Amino acid sequence: MLAYLLILAGFALRLLPLDHNAAPIISIAVFSGAYLDRRIAPWVPLAVMVLTDAIIGFHDIIPFTWGGFLIVGIAGTLLKGRTGPLGVFFMTLGGVLMFFVISNFGVWLFWYPPTFQGLLNCYAMALPFLRNMIAGNLIFSAILFSVYGFFVRSFGGSRYSNFLLAR
Repeated sequence: MLAYLLILAGFALRLLPLDHNAAPIISIAVFSGAYLDRRIAPWVPLAVMVLTDAIIGFHDIIPFTWGGFLIVGIAGTLLKGRTGPLGVFFMTLGGVLMFFVISNFGVWLFWYPPTFQGLLNCYAMALPFLRNMIAGNLIFSAILFSVYGFFVRSFGGSRYSNFLLAR
């Protein structure tokens, strides 16, 4: 059930008119890796991207964007059992940076001159998007992991635990 709630939240948040790249898909990928089964976790952010890109529109760099989120979802599994604030902070920040490098490499391949200067220009032009992505995902990770921690403490032994909590 938790995977479906994450997909629904990611779907809704990605379609909201947020600042460029502020949608918290990295946070959802990291959270999924930390709490969901390893076989499911990487597919949650990918499901969000497939569903929302079907509405927003497909583009040339899908293998890089979708692949980047898939890799972050896999990396998030390193947090299993270690979801303290510092671990979440660094995994979210690392996930954003991994995605930034992977996705903008794809942008360079398709939309910039195939030179080292073209690569540098591509990453330089993407820096404003990185700022928003870092801010949005760090804030959302703090909220997501805190709210989940509250539910674990409040409902962990109740009859609602199977609905609300990852098992």
